[in-house]
Amino acid sequence: MNCRFCRHTTGEVVLDAGCQPASDSFPLISDPGPDVLHPLSLWLCEHCRLAQLAEDSTTAEEPLGQEPEALAWQAEEAVRALSTAGFLTGARSMREFGSPHGGRWEGLLRGHGLQVAAAGEPADIVIDNIGMMHEPDQAAALRRRVESLAPDGTLFFQYHSFATILRRGQWNALRHGHFAYYSTSALIGMLRSVGLDPVTARRYPLYGGTVLLGATRAGAPDRSVQDIVQDEIRVGVLDPQRARSLQLAYFTSSESLSTFLRRERDMGRQVVGYSAASRAVALLCRAGIGPDLLTMVGDASPAKEGRRMPGSGIAIVSPSTLIESRPDTVVLFVPDLLDEVRRSMPQIEAAGGRWVVAEDLAA
Repeated sequence: MNCRFCRHTTGEVVLDAGCQPASDSFPLISDPGPDVLHPLSLWLCEHCRLAQLAEDSTTAEEPLGQEPEALAWQAEEAVRALSTAGFLTGARSMREFGSPHGGRWEGLLRGHGLQVAAAGEPADIVIDNIGMMHEPDQAAALRRRVESLAPDGTLFFQYHSFATILRRGQWNALRHGHFAYYSTSALIGMLRSVGLDPVTARRYPLYGGTVLLGATRAGAPDRSVQDIVQDEIRVGVLDPQRARSLQLAYFTSSESLSTFLRRERDMGRQVVGYSAASRAVALLCRAGIGPDLLTMVGDASPAKEGRRMPGSGIAIVSPSTLIESRPDTVVLFVPDLLDEVRRSMPQIEAAGGRWVVAEDLAA
């Protein structure tokens, strides 16, 4: 294949997740399937070291999810940090390239006196908020962002770090429609190829570990950039052999989930899931989980009610329906939601139920 950024053809598949249903398409319960399956694999470019979706034969669908509180907190913390560090001082205009996975920062930046740049006008602050990973052509996407930046402006990228994916074995972060998975080293190389230099970097806990990287046309990196780059290299973000640890995680995490659910069933416990997230789709399919082991999956998005998980056929229900089922165990597929769901659904634990984070089962 050709790299989605540098166009080189040499690289390695570091994770082959087989054929999976489209993870952003949730069929109606009345639709019996079978669901169409598509190849899903991760390729690491030997030249620029960008980890990327090898191919995608799916058609993107409108996101049905709701924004969790963890995203709002992340945005508030990041904008506060940028203000404290002086990056917003003197800035008057902004432009945001957003996504369903990073919240919106526009309102927060307005609170610091910035206005959205008019169409065709460059902006002092440009934010890519977990957005560019959704672009099949990474080179063209980066050019669009740089072209929207004022000569003395600052471009900020927030991304789910490839180092986090490796460190935590998050193989199911790979999904159709997500075309790139950035290490800080790879993203710095991409930025330098279009005339930008990194100036600062910050870590945040969202999704197990995100990075906010800032770059300008005449910048010099501070110590934070070097520290994150060195840490990520130690994790193995540039090493195909280390990256292939995701293939082992692919097997062990799904087996751990299957073993856990079968043990719960054998003990007579009723087990349900929570969060019909895209990352749950491939995990449930790989583990061979169906309604016999996981009776339902709750989700706060009204748009997902009356639908089912693709591939596994598990019904998606409202939080109230989940509570009424009085489950013994709720398997949570998005760890960032744990504090929020425990607060919003105290009835689960009050009735003797417990929350179990799916990601922790393979630890």
